[in-house]
Amino acid sequence: MDLVVFLPLLLVMGAFMFFASRRQRKQMQATIDLHNSLKVGDRVHTTSGLQGTIARIDDDNVDLEIAPGVVTTWMKLAVRDRIEAETEAADDLTSAVAEEGTPKTEG
Repeated sequence: MDLVVFLPLLLVMGAFMFFASRRQRKQMQATIDLHNSLKVGDRVHTTSGLQGTIARIDDDNVDLEIAPGVVTTWMKLAVRDRIEAETEAADDLTSAVAEEGTPKTEG
């Protein structure tokens, strides 16, 4: 009787663990692929939220230009994702609309 109760529970737990580890492996492979495809000139986000342009890459580190003439060195593992040109254009458009809609105060 006890085995009949615990067997479905064990099967459900085993299936959950299998699918969770599979998803984690896919995410890890996607991150590895991203790090291998980085090149000088790419705009990236770091895990801490900093945005910058890759100025130099070596095996484990990237140099990010975060402002004209300001370069910081980061571990490649800190790069979370690449900023696509479409995203930058949409952000610029959103900023421009927000600035136009802001009421001007005189005084």
